[in-house]
Amino acid sequence: MTSQPPADQAAAVLCRRPGCGQPLPASGRGRTRQFCSDDCARRYHNDARIPAPAAVPAGDTDPAAALEILIRQAAVLVRAAREQAASLDPAAVRAQIAEAEAARRRAEAAAITAAAHAAEARQETDALAEALTAARADTAAAQAAAQHAADTARAAAAELAQLRSDTSAQITAISARAEEQVTAARADASRSARERDDAITAAAQARHAADTEISRARQAEKDARDQTTQARADTAREREALSEHHQAQLAAARALTQAERARAERAEAQLETERADRRTLTSHLTSTTSGNGQQPSPGPRGGARSK
Repeated sequence: MTSQPPADQAAAVLCRRPGCGQPLPASGRGRTRQFCSDDCARRYHNDARIPAPAAVPAGDTDPAAALEILIRQAAVLVRAAREQAASLDPAAVRAQIAEAEAARRRAEAAAITAAAHAAEARQETDALAEALTAARADTAAAQAAAQHAADTARAAAAELAQLRSDTSAQITAISARAEEQVTAARADASRSARERDDAITAAAQARHAADTEISRARQAEKDARDQTTQARADTAREREALSEHHQAQLAAARALTQAERARAERAEAQLETERADRRTLTSHLTSTTSGNGQQPSPGPRGGARSK
């Protein structure tokens, strides 16, 4: 069996303005909607307003009734202001309610004063009924006091009407500011969400780039280490090859030096042999010349021959 929804839930889905009957649109974030459109809400609040009281006729001598009407209207106005401001900012609403309450208290004080004046006027009227001649002057005074009370009542009514108008204007301004603040808050939230997404994307890209750079740095370090090892091995091989080459050059130089020394020794020995042969030949020639009785011819350094 399908259960029927409660009466409160059925009323909650319809517009609050009497005679409209339109369903409420789907509500998003925030408070629940009570009207199908802003036009219905405006018309409902305009209908709920109490019209300004009519001016008390100049010939009305009962100010207590007029003051009672004003007090009732002030109470209804304060209640309507409280109902209208129930959905607004609590602090601002409390301030406005406090101002309305102060105005109401001022109106009540004026009403009490007027009631006191009215009571005095009634007492004077009773006294004038006993003494008609003396009451004529007192009646004029009572009428003047009543007229003053009526003027005071009309002033209080005008002040209440002005207060109602000011309250309505303030409520409208507060609603407009609240809507602007909600719109700005939503725009800020959307912008913050976009900035957050952009920051997350940038962080992911930066982390990917950092990982790539770290991998490249590690690979470069490994390549540099391998190149250093290869360079050391090549340097060691070159050093060994240069050492062997220098050793070969030194050995060749030693062998050449020894060969040159042996050649020099042979040349010196040959020169000594030639010198010995020359000395032997010279000695032989000298001995031969002496045996023949001839003097040896002087050498090239002996000077000119004698004739």
